[in-house]
Amino acid sequence: MAKPLVLILCTGNSCRSHMAEGILRRAAGDLVEVASAGSQPAGTVHPVAIEVMRELGIDLSSHASKHMNGFLDRSVRTVITVCGNADQSCPMFPGHVNRHHWGFDDPAHATGSNVEIRAVFRRVRDEIARVFEAYAAGLREGAHSAAANPKSKI
Repeated sequence: MAKPLVLILCTGNSCRSHMAEGILRRAAGDLVEVASAGSQPAGTVHPVAIEVMRELGIDLSSHASKHMNGFLDRSVRTVITVCGNADQSCPMFPGHVNRHHWGFDDPAHATGSNVEIRAVFRRVRDEIARVFEAYAAGLREGAHSAAANPKSKI
């Protein structure tokens, strides 16, 4: 049986959604398929996002910026938006059952020295990690409850 798809959306699909994808895949990739996309993809994954995720042991170097319309023919169980623009422009996806919006600052707009910019990326990464690891724990608890009581629905 295929794992349910969780699609994480932001505008540019260059920072926040990729960080969230990597964190959720590590925390719950055995339970769900995880992908990310954008409403106006930047075309690349921000190199500082790749760098700060590597600090957590998560490799985003093979990730690519994708448009959310590329998922319209997929059965998407859960859509999670991580910026207000994506939340407002989010289409309905086939099979779409759950929707969450957890907004985070866009580190791609950080200014200052390299040290200051990296500090912003790390702060946003850590905020994303707290939220998505908690979400993964909830998924895991739901899966455990369902296994213990097969007649219940998650």
